[in-house]
Amino acid sequence: MIAEVIVDVAAYPIDRPFDYAVPVEWESVMEPGVRVKVPFGPRKVIGYVTGIKTESELESDKIKPVLEILDLEPVLSAELLELSRWMAAETIAYEIDALQVMLPAAMRAKYEKIMRVIKLEQLDEAFRKFLGNREQVTLKQLQDAGLLSGAKKYSKEGIVQIDTAVQQKTKMKKVRMIHIPDTEHLEAALADTHPNAKKQAELLRWLILHPSSSLEASEILNQSGVNASVLKTLLDKQIIEQSQVEVYRELDAPKMRDNGKPEQLTDEQQVALAAIEQASDRQQAETFLLHGVTGSGKTEIYLQAIDHVLKQGKEAIVLVPEISLTPQMTARFKARFGELVAVLHSGLSSGEKYDEWRRIHRGEVKVAIGARSAVFAPFTNLGLLILDEEHEATYKQEESPRYHARDVAIWRAEYHQCPVILGSATPSLESYARATKDVYTLLTLTKRAKQQALPSVQIIDMREELKAGNRSMFSLGLAEAMRERLERKEQIVLLLNKRGFSSFVLCRDCGTVVECPNCDISLTYHRSTESLKCHYCGHEQPVPLECPECTSEHIRFFGTGTQKAQEELAKIVPEARVIRMDVDTTRTKGAHERLLYDFGEGKADILLGTQMIAKGLDFPRITLVGVLAADTSLHLADFRAAEKTFQLLTQVSGRAGRDQLPGEVYIQTYDPEHYAIELSKTQEFEPFYELELARRRQLGYPPYYYVTVVHFSHEDVLKAADYAQKGTSFMAERLSPSSFIIGPTAAAISRLNNRYRYQCLVKYKQEPALIPVLQQLLKHYKTNWAKDGLVMSINREPTAIF
Repeated sequence: MIAEVIVDVAAYPIDRPFDYAVPVEWESVMEPGVRVKVPFGPRKVIGYVTGIKTESELESDKIKPVLEILDLEPVLSAELLELSRWMAAETIAYEIDALQVMLPAAMRAKYEKIMRVIKLEQLDEAFRKFLGNREQVTLKQLQDAGLLSGAKKYSKEGIVQIDTAVQQKTKMKKVRMIHIPDTEHLEAALADTHPNAKKQAELLRWLILHPSSSLEASEILNQSGVNASVLKTLLDKQIIEQSQVEVYRELDAPKMRDNGKPEQLTDEQQVALAAIEQASDRQQAETFLLHGVTGSGKTEIYLQAIDHVLKQGKEAIVLVPEISLTPQMTARFKARFGELVAVLHSGLSSGEKYDEWRRIHRGEVKVAIGARSAVFAPFTNLGLLILDEEHEATYKQEESPRYHARDVAIWRAEYHQCPVILGSATPSLESYARATKDVYTLLTLTKRAKQQALPSVQIIDMREELKAGNRSMFSLGLAEAMRERLERKEQIVLLLNKRGFSSFVLCRDCGTVVECPNCDISLTYHRSTESLKCHYCGHEQPVPLECPECTSEHIRFFGTGTQKAQEELAKIVPEARVIRMDVDTTRTKGAHERLLYDFGEGKADILLGTQMIAKGLDFPRITLVGVLAADTSLHLADFRAAEKTFQLLTQVSGRAGRDQLPGEVYIQTYDPEHYAIELSKTQEFEPFYELELARRRQLGYPPYYYVTVVHFSHEDVLKAADYAQKGTSFMAERLSPSSFIIGPTAAAISRLNNRYRYQCLVKYKQEPALIPVLQQLLKHYKTNWAKDGLVMSINREPTAIF
């Protein structure tokens, strides 16, 4: 038997299966999808078995054997193996990257150099003393003990062997369980206990009073009050026994409240649900675009559609774009489906993710909720896949493999012949265009579920406020509206379209903006640490007291950030209790959930935050939403800037007036005439869609054309430009004349981390040669250009071009 193995080495010549001989005793357990340890050159690596065969093109004496099987059951199903091949081809990535992205990080390999002793008697005294009873130690331990050069000498003499230890990063959690005999045996043991052994007698009496066949050792010690040595004595006397039992790490239960009862559906919801259920009953792969205004009850449709597929014995995956949405979603789903729900998102530790993944893999749960990577949940009988807020850019992975969760979900739905729901109040233009052309099935919800009116929206022209002498970041209208809500004990959401205290530091005399020394981008001012930080490379420096160019002392920070907004709030409404949610306040584990829970419990009047608070939040007492600096995202170098601004404003407006109380929204802007801002006032998607489509048609952007971006970066600006030109010419010679190649040009951020960046853009409607040409370009880059320090990346259908 020969196993075809993709090894854990991301390099171009190695991106293919290698043949390994399977030892006879393992033939019955070896199957595609298991992880194995194999020799690869001088080292040992982890690999994934993708196929089994009986013949190889290699001569039998050249085929190395598999060293170890790491899994008794496949960790990747036949479906996921097939998906990895499709994904590697579609995203122009290595197959090993596609395989690894499907598994929790805990299951990826940890490689460590170790020294193994072969001839102990030939070691000197110091070395033996260091080793103690150990037969092997890591190179790090040798280095710390100052014995590395000695180990190298012994290695040459064959006294020790330097090897690579391979194991998975995170182990299963195990607890020590104590197995306790019946009361009769315990009483007999108590009668035989020596009168002086008072603590043993105390523990035996406690065990008699708390009858159980087995208890955790830690629980016995905590509750009985005895120490570990007493427990060990009973174990040594064989009165009790112990074993290591595998347990799952306990996740914090979501604190959000939900009664778990299905809600009465409106007529529109009924129609949408019926269409999804019919596709499910017919076992038909159909993609539904569920376009419903904010508050129209899309989540209730998801819940009832999942209930329908669970009754058929099938499983469901629900994707949410942001970790901040997960607590509320999880609470609703756990209230409805209880223990059948697993949660997968970046806020969990690697051990917690590993345990949740294993619960899915073992078939102990039926529903997986999580961010982008949850689309790979190892279900084997999928009945439904859902992408909530399907327009969000976070569904696209920005490093290799650059997949979009929507494309993966549709692929898996085809495989399982089941429906996909793409839900949004503001669908992406590409999805909406596909729905109007019947590629997707459009389901529309035009009214809110509880028949509430959409919030009234005021657009405030901040130019007029400036003319009237108001230099605050809060307009007079919004400040007055906030005071009214505080008097009525209602809640307020304030969205600021950026992060940090202030955008940049500028000299008022010569106009110099303090920039990052490694990147062509201004540094962001952070008030809490009085420092300037680069949000791209991590560079940090203290705030200068004078201009680095003209030494003027008139150097000030400009722009507005969440910290500055919080300070201004304290002046305008000093009595308000404010919760701030941004990248800085949500770094710690469970912070999103804790802050949102406190807000839901009424422990704060104002929730101030960045984009992460714009969607998904559903609190009945929010009656006012304020958007500060609405046009910040309008002027980015991105063809989707207007679309993203409209989506953000519509989404955040939808947080107001979701229950009995009416909602009001204030949008502050310096560009009130822009159609993205004007149309977000009425939350009308169709007129925006028509206007934006006309603009995209004129400029030749998606959904009329597909776009692929190829990035080139190098430490030498001339080499970066030269290679970009060569790469562009390479594609121009091989692609059909119907494809447009724009560039090469310097990227919008032309230098990052001391590397100069160039890019070229390929726009096409149909280009059958695209993937083969990009693969040839990648091969050419790996074999000829990479050794000169060039880094090249290919991104198909990017969410942003910078």
